[in-house]
Amino acid sequence: MPTYHLHHLTVRHRGASSRSGTPLPALRELSLTIEQGEQLALIGPSGAGKTTLLATLACAQQPASGTFTMFDQDPWALGDAARHRLRARLFLAPQTPPLPPRQRVVTAVLAAHLPQWSIWRALASLFKPADPQAAWQALARFNLGDKLYSRVDRLSGGERQRCGLARLLLSPAEALLVDEPLSALDPVLSELTLTTLREETAARNATLVCSLHQVDLALAHFPRIVALRAGRIAFDLPRAQVTPQMIAELYQGEPSAAAPAPAALPEADAMLVKPGAGACL
Repeated sequence: MPTYHLHHLTVRHRGASSRSGTPLPALRELSLTIEQGEQLALIGPSGAGKTTLLATLACAQQPASGTFTMFDQDPWALGDAARHRLRARLFLAPQTPPLPPRQRVVTAVLAAHLPQWSIWRALASLFKPADPQAAWQALARFNLGDKLYSRVDRLSGGERQRCGLARLLLSPAEALLVDEPLSALDPVLSELTLTTLREETAARNATLVCSLHQVDLALAHFPRIVALRAGRIAFDLPRAQVTPQMIAELYQGEPSAAAPAPAALPEADAMLVKPGAGACL
């Protein structure tokens, strides 16, 4: 059973409209099937629709037309409670995780358990973390074990990104949706992050969909590459079949078209990254 099946899917921008007042499409007639356990990278120029596709896969954005099923169910044909239960089977990690600034890192990471906890256990964990050892182990895999009891607002941008991904490790989700996880990381931490995500996904036979600007890292780490441009799939191929000419054509006319996207900001400059919107599910 596929994790996702999309057929002729169109998704419209919420905040952008044409002269007629109709919302502009962010994804156009997109067809895509993602099998359980697959690992794929989304690449493409800025504005191509990568984040919108991840939001659609997370049931955070309703399609305007076409067919969309997740775990063999149409989430938008379900009631709110049933759709919420379905969404509990996935985890969306945005580029800037929405971590409460005054919260301790251990509490922020253990929030991955909130869908399974009662409200009383969740409240108790705010005062005495329920499983600090599990939180430490997740953080340590991203080289963040020493930040267990730090406050979130004392972390750099790259540390906050990895804190959000440590939360992902504690989630029981079957589909992991990750948006630009390397934007505030140096090359060494970027390699560590992608390796950890792929190992975790393989260990639980989960599905991993990761958007990346770093084309070289996408090709090095992911067996399947889905390229988007102007809301459409430019190509969907095994990495061995992706050629430099395809990459050049994909980014043609873009400011960074001369070369694949760089490995992102170093950790020391991460605090200069402007926070964006997003939510972990």
